[in-house]
Amino acid sequence: MRYNDPQAPKRRGILKASVAVGTALAGSLAPAAAAAAPGSVAPAGAGHWRPPRAARFPIGPFTKSKANPILRPDLAHEWESAYLYNPCALVVGNRVALLYRAQDEKKTSSIGLAWSDDGITFRRRPEPVLTPTEPYEKPGGCEDPRVVRVGDTYYLTYTAYDRTSALLCLATSTDLVHWKKHGPLFPELHDPIHGDKPWNKAGAILTTPIDGKYWMYFGESNIFWATSKDLIHWTTVGNDDPVAKPLLPWEGSLIEPGPPPLFTDDGLILLVYNGRSDGKGGYPKGQYSGGQLLIDPADPTKAVARLERPFLVPTSDDEQGGQVNRVVFSEGLVHFRGAWFLYYGMADSVLGAAVWRPGDTA
Repeated sequence: MRYNDPQAPKRRGILKASVAVGTALAGSLAPAAAAAAPGSVAPAGAGHWRPPRAARFPIGPFTKSKANPILRPDLAHEWESAYLYNPCALVVGNRVALLYRAQDEKKTSSIGLAWSDDGITFRRRPEPVLTPTEPYEKPGGCEDPRVVRVGDTYYLTYTAYDRTSALLCLATSTDLVHWKKHGPLFPELHDPIHGDKPWNKAGAILTTPIDGKYWMYFGESNIFWATSKDLIHWTTVGNDDPVAKPLLPWEGSLIEPGPPPLFTDDGLILLVYNGRSDGKGGYPKGQYSGGQLLIDPADPTKAVARLERPFLVPTSDDEQGGQVNRVVFSEGLVHFRGAWFLYYGMADSVLGAAVWRPGDTA
């Protein structure tokens, strides 16, 4: 596999429908009785099965919670005493499970677990559920989790960082607490914005198999893809061109997958992603914002539309200033109690939530 230079000529065709929908952030859920959201269970043998409850493109508009930040560092726990951010989420029973990145005073990252009955107020476990134990995880740690559930198993992608290379890793669990690590998925894969050293991260898994294969979107300079038949062993064979690359000023520096993708009510794949500005178009250089794009499952290797403007941008003091200024970074999205909850990091320091309740006006 090779990565394309992100500065290569940009393909205009990817925009397609985005001109029409780029500034319209209204949407509604398809009527259905059973709930299914990113990370929900998909039948293992399904071909083009899709969840009975889905969203329109673009999903939203989202309103940031007045309770933000909903989680902050805890000085009583050394492993999460400095920073707490970049969460993923999953609905388990009648609660939201939140897996989040936390850092100690040495900026070594671990992954913690918290639970909520309302999607906003969380009770956290005092010990981390995933800590750096392997050479490729030290001293930087285990970063930026994304989780899905298929059958009785939870699949967690995370970034291992030894402060030289960032590597996309996989772990599995049946209880969200005890995890089996499966190691780096692509230990030698490079990304051009990081030179010749191995660098790959941000794996977002689609839980619905397409023609017998699961799909994962990952990357940082661009959004790439990989496939698997068992959710453990992944291949990038045939991946010679990114699904999407930076096209717009607010994402001109890089784009990176956010929460696990989901299906729209018309059968397309919707991926929420994060983009970093290159300083053009009136967006501050280095600002991280949130976008949405569509992928046709008939060809899961190509984006067919995207929002021209970000749907989530840093506005509050906690988003404007922190460990890294001007950052909202989304990794968790769930449908819970009739609403959509989006969870994101605020300036790489604290953790926030935004909510869309279909039927609300904005």
